[in-house]
Amino acid sequence: MRRFLRAAVRGAAVGSAVAAAHALVNARLMRVPPADPPRCQEKVSVLVPARNEAHRIAATIRSLRNQVGVPELEVVVLDDGSSDGTAGEVRRVAGDDERVRVVTGGELPAGWLGKPHACAQLADLAQGGVLVFVDADVVLVPHAIASAVALLRENDLDVVSPFPRQLADGAGARLVQPLLQWSWLVFLPLRLAERSPRPSLAAANGQFLVVDATAYHRSGGFAGIATAVLDDIALLRAVKRSGGRGVVVDGSTVAACRMYEDWAEVRDGYEKSLWSATGSPVAAAVLSVVLAWLYVLPPVAALAGSRAGAAGYAAGVLTRVVTARATGGRVWPDALAHPVSVGVLLTLVARSWRARRAGVLRWKDRSLRESS
Repeated sequence: MRRFLRAAVRGAAVGSAVAAAHALVNARLMRVPPADPPRCQEKVSVLVPARNEAHRIAATIRSLRNQVGVPELEVVVLDDGSSDGTAGEVRRVAGDDERVRVVTGGELPAGWLGKPHACAQLADLAQGGVLVFVDADVVLVPHAIASAVALLRENDLDVVSPFPRQLADGAGARLVQPLLQWSWLVFLPLRLAERSPRPSLAAANGQFLVVDATAYHRSGGFAGIATAVLDDIALLRAVKRSGGRGVVVDGSTVAACRMYEDWAEVRDGYEKSLWSATGSPVAAAVLSVVLAWLYVLPPVAALAGSRAGAAGYAAGVLTRVVTARATGGRVWPDALAHPVSVGVLLTLVARSWRARRAGVLRWKDRSLRESS
């Protein structure tokens, strides 16, 4: 048994080191929106789905009004059945800016989830050659839209997903949120993913998602992914299936997002989506075992005096350091708690599957049973 454990620790250390090397390569290859983009020569539609976002949408709307380098810009905000005065807050902040309009979303049809339905309505209203989906908790720098469109066009892509800098306060958010960008920077070969139609090689973030309008409609759009909990990744996969190309990119210099305010929001947010991200109970179990082997076993062994365990722990910390520096995150001391972060993630995966099986998943006061 001891021999097996020593071999497992050494294997985990090697695996962690390989993952760290891959993260370093990805950090160098990752596409970044230009800091000084050219003037955009086409009409761009910025589409904002909003449900009960009155408490935070003002900063988003102000940042959209301040966009530069995009002469033909329209901003469409869809009020998706809000009960908190979201539409009124948008109109107050927009003032007399004719580029900004607010529309009222239709009733949620059977067989649809809320956000795909809202985004589908927005896309149907859009007049631009580029569709830019922006969540109501995202704040963009003034050149963000021009930079994202330039990145899309200059690299002949159909989708780019500039991953915003994730703002996280509180122990829970600081432990879990950095694992979002860590997961794709460590495990997804970015340049291969950009070209490959394989569903497993797709990562995207609907907080800031830029799509060529023609490619969007050719893919079937959100109507084809009406029950997708992870609608951003599902849309990218649909575009790829229809012959398009797209990839997640670093958006930390052009966008910032605070997804969750406290631990309860973090817990509930991951509960509603992790079951979908892992695919099946078997896949979730396998993933959990692999992550525990790579990132929890080595530090535990290090506490017992294992040099291989210490090396494996150091490699895991390095992946977090590389990720944080490449995506605008907090490096120290958060990277040192990487094994704890992974442990918390594994408990959230289990919690998500329990809620899925019990049929109690909800988001934005709506049931997610339709996605079953």
